[in-house]
Amino acid sequence: MSEHLLEVKDLHVSFDITAGEVQAVRGVDFYLNKGETLAIVGESGSGKSVTTKAITKLFQGPTGRIKQGKIIFDGEDLTQKTEKELMKLRGKEISMIFQDPMTSLNPTMKVGKQVMEPIIKHIGLNKADAKKRAIELLELVGLKNVESRFNAYPHQFSGGQRQRIVIALALACEPKILIADEPTTALDVTMQAQILDLMKELQQKIDTAIIFITHDLGVVANVADRVAVMYGGQMIETGNVDEIFYDPRHPYTWGLLSSMPDLETQDDTELLAIPGTPPDLVHPPKGDAFAPRSHYALAIDFKEAPPWFGVSPTHYVRSWLLDERAPSVEPPEIVKRKQRHMPNNFDKPERVERVSF
Repeated sequence: MSEHLLEVKDLHVSFDITAGEVQAVRGVDFYLNKGETLAIVGESGSGKSVTTKAITKLFQGPTGRIKQGKIIFDGEDLTQKTEKELMKLRGKEISMIFQDPMTSLNPTMKVGKQVMEPIIKHIGLNKADAKKRAIELLELVGLKNVESRFNAYPHQFSGGQRQRIVIALALACEPKILIADEPTTALDVTMQAQILDLMKELQQKIDTAIIFITHDLGVVANVADRVAVMYGGQMIETGNVDEIFYDPRHPYTWGLLSSMPDLETQDDTELLAIPGTPPDLVHPPKGDAFAPRSHYALAIDFKEAPPWFGVSPTHYVRSWLLDERAPSVEPPEIVKRKQRHMPNNFDKPERVERVSF
């Protein structure tokens, strides 16, 4: 059996629309270890949410399909599971927190009953024990006066409180994997920090692994152990947090870092925006999908997709700039400036190897 809790291999996901086949995910590979947090970052439309929803086939409508690939969880390939088998898995072994807590909760059902439901269904507790467990969970996520508000409806709670309830619901069966799909986007900055701290605290208590989806690299620095950067339905750079922040090698990662404000950013400082728009995945570009938007694109980028290059044992990048024949290119000055204001204990590796998966 694999040492990884989850292993995704050569995943391809498509959707059929009027304009044709949208190749939303194109050959994605990644793994997740027990108890760690993997952040998947990228612009809207890069394939982050589709990749994670493919794990338990949570597609919107009948048009989506896994064309190719394997999703190995606890030694079994989930792509070969039936819908009935996946229903037993969802919420129990693999759970999900969605972006908007109001659409994640049933507005016509009392919140206490909603938290009790998976406990009764998946764990098999009776109603009295399930209620006791639900109260414990709601208290665990920081809700006040739980017993008196157990029979309240979602609209009677604030946005931050609803997100706490959604987290309690997702953790009800102590899943092995928790997928958090931009769980703080709809919240204000103060509440975002509270929810992120809560998730880190709960992860330590129940030892669950987390896949954290976000477009905000500032969030990533606080929650993740490893980071995977996605663009155009593909993963283009992956490494631990230090490597992605202190030694980014892909021009797209430079762009994401350049557009991120920080405590050193002055009011009159102009943040750099990535030019152009993401690719049309009905007609995916040839070569490197980011090449049309990159100031650093080489001629080969428009002809052939780059392979993976190994920067370190944990840091891999898909960019021809790392080929030994490529010219030496430095990150933009704004990226270097941000790095100077970060506490840095990271030694840049010198060796770059071309690798294949």
